[in-house]
Amino acid sequence: MSPTSAAAGVLVAAAGAASAGRLRRGWRRVLRRPASVVGGVIVLLFVVLAIGAPWIARTDPVGTDWSQIRKAPSWTHPFGTDDLGRDNFARVVWGSRISMQAGVFSILLAIAVGVPLGLVAGYYRGALDQVLMRLTDAWLAFPFLILAIGLVTIMGPSLTNATIAIGLGATPTYIRLTRGLVLSTAAEDYVQGARALGAGDLRLMARHILPNIFSSLLVQATVSIPIAIIAEAVLSFLGLGVQPPAPSWGTMLNAAQQFLESAPWMAWWPGLAIFSLTLSFNLAGDGLRDLLDPKDY
Repeated sequence: MSPTSAAAGVLVAAAGAASAGRLRRGWRRVLRRPASVVGGVIVLLFVVLAIGAPWIARTDPVGTDWSQIRKAPSWTHPFGTDDLGRDNFARVVWGSRISMQAGVFSILLAIAVGVPLGLVAGYYRGALDQVLMRLTDAWLAFPFLILAIGLVTIMGPSLTNATIAIGLGATPTYIRLTRGLVLSTAAEDYVQGARALGAGDLRLMARHILPNIFSSLLVQATVSIPIAIIAEAVLSFLGLGVQPPAPSWGTMLNAAQQFLESAPWMAWWPGLAIFSLTLSFNLAGDGLRDLLDPKDY
């Protein structure tokens, strides 16, 4: 083995050991925050509910039983029934699939649109940056929820249109965040060194800049997903998202508002599900930030 190959092997081994050490220290910081661990576990529980809804909730979530209208929680119906005799447990479980779908896919859309635009604006700067940023500022001038409501009103109420509207409403955040991260990362020595060695623009962005801002974008996504979940619930509550009889936490709350005194359990479970999932995402995001934050390494 040549001295150069031996030196390269030593460097690779050292880099791997340093990476493993950073990961262990990150996990130790996360474990010192039990709330983040609990939040991550609850998020995983909702993911299991969403994926396993057909096997976990055996009762038809849209099937009516006129003999079981607004029945209190019991062994047969753990979460009670609604005004049409439908099982609330089945509707909450199936509603988790709709909420997770709307939250995750809308933010993936925002990332798919916002990150390339922010990457191009921050890397090339100049007139292109100014134009994109002024358009982004105009985009941000509209409140997120008002913009989503307006877009769904134009496109028509449905889960797909609500997901697209929420994603487009969240896009400006990722444009500005990506641009700021690119501006700081592009000034680093390793990027300048790669440029001096002849790396092209696409290689610099794809191999040296984007991987080093990925962790910050991932943390931002964990913060944005609960906002998107709440937005979907609001749109469904207003009749602009999932349409009845499909089970959605927002539509369940809409139906429950007429029976808050006679059947309060109709509002308990979807409200608790929204609260638990959104809070857990935020707690898990804090833990993920501690795990990926390089400042303490």
